[in-house]
Amino acid sequence: MTETEVQTQFLPLEEFTVTAGSTLHSLRIAYEVYGEMNEDRSNVILLFHALSGSHHAAGINPGIEGVPLWTEELHNGWWNDFIGPGKALDTDRFCIICPNYLGGCYGSTGPSSINPETGKLYGSSFPRVSVSDQANFAVRLLDALGIAKLHAVIGPSVGGLCSLTFATNHPTRVHKIISLASSYKNTILNRLLLFEQILAIENDPFFNGGDYYDTGSPHLGLALARMISHKTFVHIDAFERRARSKIVEEHEMLSWYRVTDPFQSYMLHQGKKFTSRFDANSYLRIVDMWSSYKAIREAGAETPAQLFAASQEQGHDYLVFSIDSDFCFYPEEQAELVTDLRASDVSVTHLTVHSDKGHDSFLLEPHLYSPQIKFHLEQV
Repeated sequence: MTETEVQTQFLPLEEFTVTAGSTLHSLRIAYEVYGEMNEDRSNVILLFHALSGSHHAAGINPGIEGVPLWTEELHNGWWNDFIGPGKALDTDRFCIICPNYLGGCYGSTGPSSINPETGKLYGSSFPRVSVSDQANFAVRLLDALGIAKLHAVIGPSVGGLCSLTFATNHPTRVHKIISLASSYKNTILNRLLLFEQILAIENDPFFNGGDYYDTGSPHLGLALARMISHKTFVHIDAFERRARSKIVEEHEMLSWYRVTDPFQSYMLHQGKKFTSRFDANSYLRIVDMWSSYKAIREAGAETPAQLFAASQEQGHDYLVFSIDSDFCFYPEEQAELVTDLRASDVSVTHLTVHSDKGHDSFLLEPHLYSPQIKFHLEQV
């Protein structure tokens, strides 16, 4: 799949109402498809991407219409090693569909899109979105493509929140659920880390409440937010390996302070690089979505038993991955999810990956996940 050029497709929607109550008009969903649907469309796998990922999961995509932030870093699919003939998500057997989030900046309607009611970019007027909104957004895509029930829904990290909520909010639409390094509610520590990122962007002098597209982007705030999050994605041992011995001075980001530490230099580089490929308003919408997430509330339930009752009735089959060095979604979070699934008599397999790469392991070490994913998907 790595040498195959793919194109982003778009589904126009007349309107979409978010859970917060606002209705968007004349919007679109950006998505990509890998593999072919069978005659009854029963071989489809829905894939949700992570926080700052995109719908471009496999192959090469050199450019997307109307997406100026599509840098060279994004041209290769983020899950190339997982998707393709004979791979974990075997395109000889399955059809994989990956949509871009509502509120994103890679083709789906978001804050940097034109509001048809004003003729101007949405900016601050773009509404808050929830994980349930992302699940509903995907349902609209599946309905348009004539897909009644998925073979599986898969999501790593924030995508795992979406995959779980898709299954609990739309239980008749899926059979298998695979969650990698994710959870079903947010921890206090994570909410605080996400709040720090929100403050970093909000307090950038160029943010202007979110209406900055004509006056200059809040690059410093977005870079700082990325640096805060990056600490949780990469294990400390991996930081040491990745940090360059050569100090790279980021003059536009610092004035008095002189960077003399390769680890500081590495983080500055990561933050600055991120600002060239992501929109601050989109980042805020997705971080807010993540920060406020609780699967029980998203489903309108009151207890884990109520949340997973429909999964038990529908015979859902879960595969849950933990990463023992994960500082973003701690292994205890997946353990709690698995405990509540089992208490609800839902079929679940829980596997712990031993890695020194931290949360990013699900991107970097396909050999630790692929055999189990492939078996789970192909098991009758």
